[in-house]
Order: sequence, then structure tokens, then C-alpha cells
Amino acid sequence: LARMSLIGFVLGTESCVVAVARQRGIDVVLNDESKPETPALVCFGDTQRFLGTAGAASSLMIPRNTISQIKRMIGRPFADPELQQDLKALPFSVIKGPDGFPLIRAQYLGEVKTFTPTQILGMVLSNLKSIAETNLNAAVVDCCIGIPVYFTDLQRRAVLDAARIAGLHPLRLFHETTATALDYGIYKTDLPENDQLNVAFVDVGHSSMQVCIAGFKKGQVKILSHSFDRSLGGRDFDEVLFKHFAEKFKVEYKIDVYQNARACLRLRAACEKLKKVLSANPEAPLNIECLMDEKDVRGFIKRDEFEQISIPILERVKKPLEKALSEAGLTVDSIYAVEVVGSGSRVPAIIKILTEFFGKEPRRTMNASECVAKGCALECATLSPTFKVREFHVNESFPFTIALSWKGAAPDAQSGVAENQQSTIVFPKGNQIPSVKALTFYRSGTFTVDVQYADVNEVQAPAKISTYTIGPFQCTKSERATVKVKARLNLHGIVSLESATLLEEEEAEVLVIKELANEGGKVVKVPKKKVKKTSIPVKELVHGGMVAADLEKAADKEFEMALKDRVMEETKDKKNAVSYVYDMRNKLYDKYQDFVTELEKDEFIAKLQEVEDWLYEDGEDETKGVYIAKLEELKKRGDPIEERFKEHSERGSVIDQLFYCINSYREVAASNDPKFDHIDLAEKQKVMSECVEGGAWLSYKMQLQVSLLKYASPVLLSADVKRKTEALDRVQSIAKSGAAPQVPLEYIQPPETRPNNPTARPANNNPIPSIDLNSAVRDSDFLRTEIGVAYREWGAFHVTNHGVPPKLLDEIRCMWCTFFKACPMDEKL
Repeated sequence: LARMSLIGFVLGTESCVVAVARQRGIDVVLNDESKPETPALVCFGDTQRFLGTAGAASSLMIPRNTISQIKRMIGRPFADPELQQDLKALPFSVIKGPDGFPLIRAQYLGEVKTFTPTQILGMVLSNLKSIAETNLNAAVVDCCIGIPVYFTDLQRRAVLDAARIAGLHPLRLFHETTATALDYGIYKTDLPENDQLNVAFVDVGHSSMQVCIAGFKKGQVKILSHSFDRSLGGRDFDEVLFKHFAEKFKVEYKIDVYQNARACLRLRAACEKLKKVLSANPEAPLNIECLMDEKDVRGFIKRDEFEQISIPILERVKKPLEKALSEAGLTVDSIYAVEVVGSGSRVPAIIKILTEFFGKEPRRTMNASECVAKGCALECATLSPTFKVREFHVNESFPFTIALSWKGAAPDAQSGVAENQQSTIVFPKGNQIPSVKALTFYRSGTFTVDVQYADVNEVQAPAKISTYTIGPFQCTKSERATVKVKARLNLHGIVSLESATLLEEEEAEVLVIKELANEGGKVVKVPKKKVKKTSIPVKELVHGGMVAADLEKAADKEFEMALKDRVMEETKDKKNAVSYVYDMRNKLYDKYQDFVTELEKDEFIAKLQEVEDWLYEDGEDETKGVYIAKLEELKKRGDPIEERFKEHSERGSVIDQLFYCINSYREVAASNDPKFDHIDLAEKQKVMSECVEGGAWLSYKMQLQVSLLKYASPVLLSADVKRKTEALDRVQSIAKSGAAPQVPLEYIQPPETRPNNPTARPANNNPIPSIDLNSAVRDSDFLRTEIGVAYREWGAFHVTNHGVPPKLLDEIRCMWCTFFKACPMDEKL
């Protein structure tokens, strides 16, 4: 089942969520802190990286080496105005790379190194993959990744590249609002079959706002429109509070938090908490100890004041709502419900605006932080052949308009006339995903086609996406050949020219039967046109994308860093294991003190002190192998002591269990109850013999053990007693394997009196007397006489050689009296 599990990831600006599709449904995977949300950050240290929750714990200590909000940076040129605005609030260093895209600088392994945003995102995904694999105890490969609807072609490719760096295989990049709609609709059993139920989904996240209008029918959902604001989210309200208190503290406490990266982080974190408090309370205080220059700061704000300073942000909320409704061709009255999700949706002022706009109270029937990940996991299960999911079709729409552009035909160039740039829209806004279009070109040789955005203002990215070189090819019949190009908008929302075909007409003569006058049917050759299809090479150049060689290098580098992280974590584990020093020292003075001699204890404590001193001096930064060697050296002394204590603690319960088996099974063997008549007499004898032998062995070993002090090596081991019990169980099970049903045995309390003093050891090698119950008739005088003699010889042997207590022999004698209707000690026998 674990191998068939499929994963849904949602990459948030601040945190990420992982969901898994299983046969029983969709579950959200918890991280090592048992939380569903994992911080989307990477912290670079002197010896290793700290990812997710571990990175969050280290972020305040090394803020300039903690990379966060990577979702805002991938696939965007360094000169992007929005990116430049975001970088102002980030504590780490970002520089312009040689290709015009950002490079992130961090101190790692004692050196300043640079990483691309795609590499950092690969690290985040690698951590999420590790969380999923730990939870499922299986490898994770196939997944579905949630992305914002406004992601450009280059950003989508960057997410795919990051996934490949992390060793993942995304089946689909899924729009976050569409994933929310899927998670909403697939569980609805009352959707109409004919009429469309229109629902508005408003996702106010940490850094952006997305709106989706979806139409639901039974078994399907159709996305009617998308709209968004890339820079309107919960962090903008945090920033308003941050600026408010930064100015206030500058006046009241004479401190400028902008000059201290750690102070900025602490104040932003406090403002985020303050925003959450204000969502449920009309006012809230802000207190931070030792924020900067050893000064404690205090502040206070009311919700009304907070909303007043947030007016410029709140005024932008309506625009995406109006645009989504307009592009869907609907009115407010035709909206059945409004669902609100996202971490930023908790601001009461936003809910008030939504209520006024739609004329109805927004609902919160979905988990605001988990619904996208669950929708992605559902889509992943739908796309995978290993899962069968309730049929629910998603009609997705593309949020941008894509055009193809090319230069004029070759003859124009040959005549010296400037080539005319031509273009056509192939995938208009709202086009269904996925989709395929075919275009026909008339060319005499190699030509290029550009894929570009038709509306640059809407996408806020460079117009040109990619360039395709089609050719070379040869024309055989004419100066111009017909070339059919296939353009695909795939499941990821990425446009590509996937193939080109040369079409050439050829005349061929075929044999047909024609009816000729006075000649009847006659086979003649008739010319017929055929179309010859030849595949043409297509070469892709993505503007700003990673080439295959760089992607492979990035994957190798990620593997090396992950391996180093793993080795460091294992080294820490082993180093922590050496802290066994402190635990063992306490136990030697407590529960282990009776199980070790004074001399042995003093020597061991001295060794423990030696290792402790080494750990805080020369052993501070040793390798994993050295820690293992030190631990093994200590365990050579400590393990025997722990074993003696363990044996002493467990011995009583396993002895009681063996006594229980002996008494229970010998009662069955000696019983004349008709319910045991199906057991053969020979089998009863075998059970009886095993019980007697087991009791004798246990008595002998117990007397040996009693004679020993607690610090001596035990001779009666719990494992040996368990094996004796298991052997008796097997013999009794075989004996009772007849046709009659098994009868549960009542518990027989083991004998209260046990031997306290050792007796004589075996003095000779005389054979153990045996008793044959398979001779003559069972109740004959001869058999009784033989039984009596054999019993007396057998008892004398075990009392002398094995120290069997007389009380045990008395119990066996009573059992035999019941079984044979006579006493074996009777002198008449």
C-alpha cells in the first residue's frame, strides 16, 4: 500500500503542506514536530544545512544565511520590480547573475557560495519528500504540486526543474484554486445533474490573493475564470504593523530596527502574531524583550486603527473579485456560495469586504491551510493508474493568452525585402488545459517560431517564452513545402511545439478494375495522389530556463549536500549516544549497584569521567566513526551490568509462565476426562515426560541461580526458560491436534515453595529411568507393579542428581494416582 501512495505538495511562500492519497482517503502528513505546516526555508550552517522546522529554529541565530520566501523568486528576472520590492524586506543577500536572473549568496561550509532560486526550491522539495517518505516508510516519486494560477511559463518550468533536482516526478502542476475546488466538489453527493452550481473560491495567502469561479455539476467541475493579485496577502498586513511599530519604537525607544536583521525578524514575527490576535479581539498589546540594544519594547493597537492604516491594501481586494465575476460572465446573484481559504483570510476587514461584495457571508467549510494539498493528492491519484478514484472530471482553464510569432516566408528574404513579423493566437485566455493545436506553414527551409504572451501587461513578465528552430528539411517537388506544426498546452500549463511534419504530395499508379464498353471488367493503372509524411527536427530554446547539463549538475550537488546532512545528523545521534555516560553513571549508584562489584564500579566510573572530559575537549568536533568507537568501548563494560539487571527483572515472570505450562499440560496428560480421549496414550506419555523433564531442569537451574550473588553472571537465563516453554507448547499442541476441539486450560498457580539451597550435583552418568506406558493392558496388576518400580527409581534418580524438591515429586505422585487409579509409592506395588 505504501508503494502505491501518491503525494500532493503545496508550496507556500511561508510554509508547505504535504498530503498523501491512500485507499482509505486523503491524509495530511505531519512533520517531525507533528505539525501539518512545514516552514519553506533553508538555513545554511558551518557544517550542514537545516531544512524546514530545523531551519526555522536556526533562523534567528543566522538570519543572513536563512533563505525564505523562495516561491516569490523563482523564474523571475533580477530586474523585476516586484522582486526588487520583495528583496528589500529579506535579510539575506541576492545578486544579479550573469544571465540576468537572481543568485542567492550564503555562507556554507565556511565559504561564500551562490545558489539559484531553483536550487533552493529543490532543497525545500527534497525536505518535503523526506517528510513523506518517513511517514510512509517508502520511497516517494510521483506527485502533484500546487502552484499559483499566475505562475508564468518560466516559473512553471522552474518548479519542474526543482522537482527533478529533488528526485520527484510531478504528474501535474495544479493551480491552487482548482485544487481547492476539487477538494470541495468531489465529496459533494448532492450536486445537480443539469443546473450549474457556481461557487467563488477566494484564497488569500501569505503573499498573494487568488479568486476562482467554478461551476459544479454532478461528477464534474468547470473553472469559469481566474483572477489574482500577486502582491496582496497576509504579509502585507504584517508589513503595515511592522512599519507602524518600527516608527513608534524609533521615537519612543530611540532604536532603528532596520539596522539590525535579527531585530527585524523578531518584530515581524511579533506583528504576525499580533495580526492573528486582532482577528478575534478588538485590541491587542505587543511586547518584545531585549529587541535591540538591550531594550524591552511595548506597544498597543486597536483593530480600528489597524484597519485604518491598512486601507491602501484593503482597497485592492475588490479588483480581483470584480475581474473574476466579469470574465465568468456571471452576476453576484448567480453565485451559490463563497468559500474562503488561505492564511491571510483571517483578517476581519477582508471578510467584511467579501460579504459586502457578494451579498452573502463567506463560508469556512474547508481547512484553510490543508485543502490545496488534499486537492493535489486527489488529482495525483486520479492521474495514476494504481488508484481508482470516484469519477470527477476537472475542466481547467488557462489564465493567459499565448501566441505564436514567426517571420515571413523565405522568398521575402531572398528578394531583399524586409521580413514581416507575423503572429497568431493559439491558446486564448480561458483555453482548456490540456489542449493541442495544429498550424500549417509553407517553407522551403529551416525556420523559427517564437512562443510568447499576447498581453505582457497582464502577465508582468518578458513577452518571449521560447524559440523553436524547425528544420532542416529538403523540398523535392517545389520551392515551398507544407510543414504542419503541433503546439501543445500540457497539464502543467506549459506551451511547447512538440513536433513538426513535412507533408509532400506524390503521384502513384494503383491498379483498379474498370468497366469498359464491350470489354467487361479490366484491370488498369490509375494515377492517385498520396501524402508523404516526414518528421522534421524541432530544437527548443527556453529563454531563462535551465539547460539539461546544468540541471544534472544541480541534482548531483543536491545529492552531495543531502548526503553530508545525513552524515552530520547521524554523527550528532552518535554524539548524543555518548551522553549515555551520564545515564549510566546515575544507574551505577542506583538500580545497578547490586549488580556490579565495588572495584568494577569504580573502574567504570573512572572510564565514564574520562570519556566525558574528552567529549568537551578534544572530542567536540570528531567524526562519526570516533564517536561509535568510544560508545562501543563503554558498552563493553556497561552491557554485562545491564544484562544482569535485565535478567533479574525478567526471570520471575518467565519462570511463572513455565510452571504454568508444566502444571496445565500434565493435568491434561493425567486426566481421564472423556473430552481428552482423542489424545493417544503415547502422546500423553510424551507430554508427561516433557513436563517432568522441564520441571527437573528448572528446579536444578533455580538452585544454581539462588547460590549466586547478583553481580555474578546468571546461569538461569530468561531466553532459555522461554525456549523450554515454547518446546512444551509445541509438544502439547501436537498431542492435542486430534479431531476433538481444544479445551482451554484453567490457570494452575505454580508451587509456592521453591528450592532455596543447592543440593548435590549429578554424581554419575547413569541413564535416566524411563516409563513405558505402551505395554500390556493399562489396568493390569503387572502394569501397575512396573509403574510403581519405575516411578520410585525415577524419583530417586532426580532427587539425587537434579535436586528435584520432594514437594514436586509429591505433586507428580498425586497426578499419577489419579491417572493409574493407584499410588506408585504403595508398598503392595
